[in-house]
Amino acid sequence: MSGQFNDWMKASLAEFEVHLTNLLPTVDTIPAHLHEAMRYAALDGGKRVRPLLAFAAGRLFNAPSELLTRAAAALEMIHAYSLVHDDMPCMDDDALRRGKPTVHIQYNEATALLVGDALQAQAFLVLAEGDASAERKLPMLQLLARAAGSIGMCGGQAIDLASVGLALNLAELEQMHRLKTGALLSASVLLGAMSGKNLSTEEVAALNSYADAIGLAFQVVDDVLDATADSATLGKTAGKDAADNKPTYVSLLGLEASKTLAEKLRNDAHDALLPFGEKAQHLRDLADLIVQRKA
Repeated sequence: MSGQFNDWMKASLAEFEVHLTNLLPTVDTIPAHLHEAMRYAALDGGKRVRPLLAFAAGRLFNAPSELLTRAAAALEMIHAYSLVHDDMPCMDDDALRRGKPTVHIQYNEATALLVGDALQAQAFLVLAEGDASAERKLPMLQLLARAAGSIGMCGGQAIDLASVGLALNLAELEQMHRLKTGALLSASVLLGAMSGKNLSTEEVAALNSYADAIGLAFQVVDDVLDATADSATLGKTAGKDAADNKPTYVSLLGLEASKTLAEKLRNDAHDALLPFGEKAQHLRDLADLIVQRKA
């Protein structure tokens, strides 16, 4: 990854944090306790992969910054809500997220439930408001709803919970993660691009191929890190998948084969971007970042 990419990423993230802070309810607005917990969940942590993907895809089509920023914030709010609910005792029951206590530990379970609900609603409000036309925003809202719902992220989580202790085959494992992780990553790429123009069938196909590859690669690397890194590095509880007897790429393929698969998916992502030429370099760099990350 080049110094130019690192500079772009740092500048984009710094600007994004300001916008995300401003697009969340303030702590002096009633109910202050809920709004404080929402901000605790969404701010000051995380890799911000989804906003970065949206920004990089928006760059392909000169997307206007106001709509692109709102799309990126909506994606991060959906992601943050999913983590809050995922960490609750009724799901994965985890005490650590982004290097700090999970929301139900820091506050309580009822507050965590409401934080997730409110962040989801706030995501759609943020994307629906703003200067763009209804004709531009409606397909984006529909895409985000599909990616977050029962045929996307929530559906993948349901399959994940139902699969504990089961011996899934590779196709079943991929289907679960295409929904649980890949759907929102795919939406990040497409929403960024859709902020700039109405996409052609060929553009959608190429971006979907890229997003499918990085979505699976992200989960493969997650499974590798869960098996090899410590909690301090990850910012969440290491080894939890194995402890909970969850099917993973590492448990199915082994560690080295999982690393090889991640590298293949990175190459697939690069190949999918060939039609976009040099303007897609930041998307290529993000594929590298996803596969080569250490946390």
